[in-house]
Amino acid sequence: MNAKELEKELLWEAPHIAKKAPDQRELAEQFCEGYKEFLNEGKTERECVKKAISLLEKAGYTRFDAGKGYKPGDKIYWNNRGKALVASTIGTAPLSEGIRMNGAHIDSPRLDLKPNPLFEKGEIAYFKPHYYGGVRKYQWGAVPLAMHGVVVKKDGETVEISLGEKEGEPQFCITDLLPHLASEQNTRKLSEGLKGEELNIVVGSIPYMDGEDEKIKTPVKLLAMKLLNERYGMTEKDFTSAEIEMVPAVKAVDIGLDRGLIGAYGQDDRVCAYTALMAEMENASPVYTTLTILADKEEVGSVGNTGLNSDFVLHIVEDLAENQKAVLRTVLRNSICLSSDVNAAYDPTFASVYEERNSCYINKGCVLTKYTGSRGKSGSSDASAETMAKVIQIMEENGVFWQTGELGAVDAGGGGTIALLVARMDVDVVDLGVPILSMHSPFELASKLDVYNTYRAFAAFYQGR
Repeated sequence: MNAKELEKELLWEAPHIAKKAPDQRELAEQFCEGYKEFLNEGKTERECVKKAISLLEKAGYTRFDAGKGYKPGDKIYWNNRGKALVASTIGTAPLSEGIRMNGAHIDSPRLDLKPNPLFEKGEIAYFKPHYYGGVRKYQWGAVPLAMHGVVVKKDGETVEISLGEKEGEPQFCITDLLPHLASEQNTRKLSEGLKGEELNIVVGSIPYMDGEDEKIKTPVKLLAMKLLNERYGMTEKDFTSAEIEMVPAVKAVDIGLDRGLIGAYGQDDRVCAYTALMAEMENASPVYTTLTILADKEEVGSVGNTGLNSDFVLHIVEDLAENQKAVLRTVLRNSICLSSDVNAAYDPTFASVYEERNSCYINKGCVLTKYTGSRGKSGSSDASAETMAKVIQIMEENGVFWQTGELGAVDAGGGGTIALLVARMDVDVVDLGVPILSMHSPFELASKLDVYNTYRAFAAFYQGR
């Protein structure tokens, strides 16, 4: 065997998909049209759940009914408080042989309004937000924002809010300082380019006028509140019980002359949520029962009763076990889960924070991440060799393009996913998702070929033995 043959036999490197399988470009283009629509309609976790339920019910899914006996092929879902969702297809194998789980999250970094957000200063009306998740605050200045959320009024009525997304609707923004006056600001650390209490969102500049305006202390605030009242029937007091999120008012678009990338807000981690949901719905008769989890609160530690740090998924598996007359702990021990989350794609502009040989790259497929965490793998579940081998075998057998990757160089930082929370249930788990550029920014980039192969990986995972 000569050196070239030996190299081919022994060495391995993930190929560029467009070079290896050029026919996938058109397939990826077609698949990602639905994905872009999902991103545009699901700017918040509530909107993602609403959109997902609409898709699921069109595909024949019904709400789980504990009094009903389910048979192979039946499709069901659980709606957790409108902010998290789980879908399942009953498999032909007994539940005691385990479940094929797939868990993504549908919350993204954003700006939440404080309980008393509306104020006026210098004859400008503002919202005061509290940032949510790992945002880089300076990135949110001078960016068009839209207002999304729900308000529960005094009479108990719940009103949905979406303002700034449709053509012709007003939008909002945070001001930044002009360079001519920014000499002091320029000396700040980048993390303090805009400070938390400087993220004031402009919502109005015209005062309320009725002939009595000289007696009104905050006429611009009053007009802003009047307009909100006319549109949504709310008063200032209603902010205290509201969940209102300010998010980038941008649509998902193609990036690059070749249209190979998607640029959008919230791709971490709605890219995995959408691909998992599509794989779930298209799987008519799996061997193993599937469980597709769209969770909330991952960006702040998976806290609360809609996050994976609660027992809501455990209770859903218990629902299934009781329904199928299986022992819960046996089901869990025999299950395997993909913790479906994104990873940081290698960015040549900032090469120093990556380790090139162990980074993931755009256009080389979905990324299998054995462990996350930071420094000494802190906060990681670290998938076993057996789990890695099983998932790799499934992808290899189905021609899925995949790669491996760590989240940056060893001491450059790090991050976590829901994997350790799934592992806590005595379930084998490994991270698998899409490489992302500009992660956690208001406008993230993903490769269409990577999105498509992540969907193919999930479909193969659900269909395999």
